Amino acid sequence: MFTSSYSSSTARIILSRRSPLQILISSNIYHLRSLSNQIHLQISTANSPLRETSHFKKTHGSIHDFTVKDARGNDVDLSTYKGKVLLIVNVASQCGLTTSNYTELAQLYQKYKDQGLEILAFPCNQFRGEEPGTNEEIVEFACTRFKPEYPIFDKVDVNGDNAAPIYKFLKSSKGGLFGDSIKWNFAKFLIDKEGHVVDRYAPSTSPLSIEKDIKKLLGASA
Repeated sequence: MFTSSYSSSTARIILSRRSPLQILISSNIYHLRSLSNQIHLQISTANSPLRETSHFKKTHGSIHDFTVKDARGNDVDLSTYKGKVLLIVNVASQCGLTTSNYTELAQLYQKYKDQGLEILAFPCNQFRGEEPGTNEEIVEFACTRFKPEYPIFDKVDVNGDNAAPIYKFLKSSKGGLFGDSIKWNFAKFLIDKEGHVVDRYAPSTSPLSIEKDIKKLLGASA
C-alpha cells in the first residue's frame, strides 16, 4: 500500500521511463503537427492579398511591361510610351464629372503633348453604370463633344477579380486614402518617364489642379 511518503520526484521518474516505441511515436506526432502548421501557414501566406500584391509588383516593374487593348481591340504595347509622362484615367460618359474632366484633360494635352505628356483613358462601367455604351459609342461621344486627341482604350473593370492587370498594378503601386480600390470615375494616376507610378489623385481632383505635378515630371518651364 502506497503512503503519502511516496514523493512527487519518484513519480516523475517513473512516468518519464517510457519505452523507445513510446518515445518514437510521441516524436513522430510532434513532427507531424509541426509540419501541418507549416503547410497551413504557407497556404495562408500564398493566398494573402499582401503576397499577391508583392508578387504582382515584382513581376511587373513598370507600366511599360503591360500590353492593353485599344477601343478597336488592337494590342498596344505600353513600352512605346517610354520617355513619356503618362496620366491614366478611368473615364465615363454619363458622370457628373464628365464635362469638367474631359474638358480639362483636353486642355492639358494640348498644352503639354509636345513636351512629352500622354493621357491614357480607360472607360469603365463599374460606377452606377455611367459608361454603358460600346467602345464605338464611347469614342464617338468623347470625340464629338470634347475632341480628345489622346487615345481612348478598351472598356475595362478597375476593381474586383476581373480588374484589368494594368489597374491591379496601378493600385498596388499607389494605394488610395481609404484602401486600394478605385472610388469613382475619373481617378487619376501620374506616371513618370520610367513607367513608375508617382502619384494618385481622387476622382474629385480636377485635371488642371495637378498641372504643376505634370510640369515637374516633364521638366517644363511654361
